[in-house]
Amino acid sequence: MTIVASRSEMGTGIKTDLPLVLADELEADWNQVKIVQAQGDPKYGDQNTDGSRSTWQFFGPMRQAGATARQMLETAAAQTWNVPAAECRAQYGFVVHASSGRKLSFSDLAKLAAAMPVPPAHQVRLKDRKDWRYIGKPHPIVDLKDIVRGRATYGIDVVVPDMKYASVERCPVYGGKVKSYDPKDALSVAGVERVVEIPATRMPSGFRPLGGIAVIANNTWSAQQGRQRLKIEWDYGPNAGQDSDAYRAELEATAKEPGKVVRDHGDVGGALASAAKRVSADYFVPHLAHAQMEVPNAVAHWVGDTCETWSPTQNPTQVRQTVAQVLGINETDVTVNVTLLGGGFGRKSKPDYVAEAALLSRMVGGPVKVTWTREDDIQHDYYHAICAQHLEAALDQDGRANAWLHRTVFPPIEATFQPDIVYGSGGELGQGVIDMPYDIPNVRCENGAVANHVRIGWYRSVYNIPHSFAVCSFADELAAAAGEDPVDYLRELLGPPRTLDLKALGVVVDYPNYGVEQLAPQIADQHLIDTARLRGVLDLAAANSNWGEKLPPRQGRGVAVHRSFLSYVAVVANVAVGDDGQVTIPRLDMAIDCGTVVNPDRVRAQLEGAAIMSIGNALYSQITMKNGSVEQSNYTDYLVPRIDITPETHVYFVENTHLPGGVGEPGVPPTAPAICNAIFAATGKRIRALPVDPQLLKA
Repeated sequence: MTIVASRSEMGTGIKTDLPLVLADELEADWNQVKIVQAQGDPKYGDQNTDGSRSTWQFFGPMRQAGATARQMLETAAAQTWNVPAAECRAQYGFVVHASSGRKLSFSDLAKLAAAMPVPPAHQVRLKDRKDWRYIGKPHPIVDLKDIVRGRATYGIDVVVPDMKYASVERCPVYGGKVKSYDPKDALSVAGVERVVEIPATRMPSGFRPLGGIAVIANNTWSAQQGRQRLKIEWDYGPNAGQDSDAYRAELEATAKEPGKVVRDHGDVGGALASAAKRVSADYFVPHLAHAQMEVPNAVAHWVGDTCETWSPTQNPTQVRQTVAQVLGINETDVTVNVTLLGGGFGRKSKPDYVAEAALLSRMVGGPVKVTWTREDDIQHDYYHAICAQHLEAALDQDGRANAWLHRTVFPPIEATFQPDIVYGSGGELGQGVIDMPYDIPNVRCENGAVANHVRIGWYRSVYNIPHSFAVCSFADELAAAAGEDPVDYLRELLGPPRTLDLKALGVVVDYPNYGVEQLAPQIADQHLIDTARLRGVLDLAAANSNWGEKLPPRQGRGVAVHRSFLSYVAVVANVAVGDDGQVTIPRLDMAIDCGTVVNPDRVRAQLEGAAIMSIGNALYSQITMKNGSVEQSNYTDYLVPRIDITPETHVYFVENTHLPGGVGEPGVPPTAPAICNAIFAATGKRIRALPVDPQLLKA
């Protein structure tokens, strides 16, 4: 039996888990199932493996597909035996006649079943949860053996006959272009065959290539060595003066002024003016790079008026569209092959690197492989957005929050695709701002305008990163101002169990709720913001973390809880701060309510990986610019967590029968504020800007 996996595999296990759901409803023998990776093709519908939505979007359709096929096979068996269909049951790759014990394999029945009309959905029986064979049980991913034995094919492993290799020198400043170039020294390198120019794309560039000078060779090394000998004069364009310090100051100044109101109920101004205690804080998160282990790479082959590509892409649909656009051909003339991804985090949903290969293949008249260097990857990324925020709260005589003001300023992602976009979208503001769940009577949220100067793109958990950092840190500051335990204070903030009606709470922008309203409106009412589920993960993490137990000097515990991508996560971090200011994290306790768990092994792995990525965001990683150019270049200066910082991580599931939520991203947002709140508990020093500066924490 073959099942086609339409989503891309980059470690989440989705290539395994969605077929598992189908196989369970079908009553297939998993040992007899072969998984084939789909090409990019409209017949598969939405193939964008992004936004932590694959499982919740396709859990229902996969169940329906499997149950429909099962019912058709059972009907085919009933016709073969001339017995009522109700007497026939699929069972582990066979259909069995209960009273006689006769059985036929699915392969025996497939031809007859395929000729039958497909029953309407309302006539199809789905399994009871108690009868699930695979769903909810741990399963290894189907590529595991090939991966650990070095036999798996990632994009960077692809080789096709007569392939040439390309390395591209791009302008170091976004929006710049080539004035002139001299290829003579590059052409003198052994193995280099040609030097060609990729025309620059006008800003905003969207998914199109940035442009630059490409060195074509018969091997990657020669292409890269030849590239180093290029002599290029650049026109650096309008962003040549971009400076991170000045840009940060601009955002922070904007955050302190009134902005565009996006949520407003009650009388925030009056409540702040009459507060028994008024608390305020400013928070900052820098640009971040994806820095996935496998750099962007692609192979393209232009033949006639058609193009075939091979790439590690999260979004084969977008590859097809973008390649067709840059080549000026029909999408039907583009074939997209999808390999395994050596990490993605949102970077590989942008197909600029595939379009580069397609353009170069047409220029040279044969197959071309483009391989980015790590320096290319760090310096020409679609960066996670920089963000400055200002928060204020009013506390009453008992320390309860009576008013909440939140201002956020960030360059929106749409500015990468459309000019003059300076405010965030409802989707971006719905990641920790307008969806703030606390039971506070007076709330106003505002968004400040800011122009963009680099490519901004999706990064694992997107705008939840800065917004969760600010909101969860500020909640901890309010607990301290009220003189209360942080866990107890969070319970008070969450208030009684309820689902949030954001329109009734004064939200004046669209709230897409992570796409569920558009992609699966039939289940949208089952994914409303539920404070009882936030309270559930908070209680579960606290109960398992030794919360309240005494720790040695300069150690502390911090807590944060956040909803994102339709799931709920709470994190308790146990940190230790050395006298030199260096932070270590002996232990993390993470609780998730993602509804029905398809594969607990993958959920646990995703939470552990999310924690490590968030540790990098909190302690190490940042992108800065000087004179328009990115200052970082490799893992030597764009720092990510190493194995010696990896904590002992415990993951707990809230068991329920809710529909699945997302898993790949929700563990990222609350981990950083939990760490920073723990640093405060250990040292009494607040962290309001990331990454943490050890100099501020020295004993």
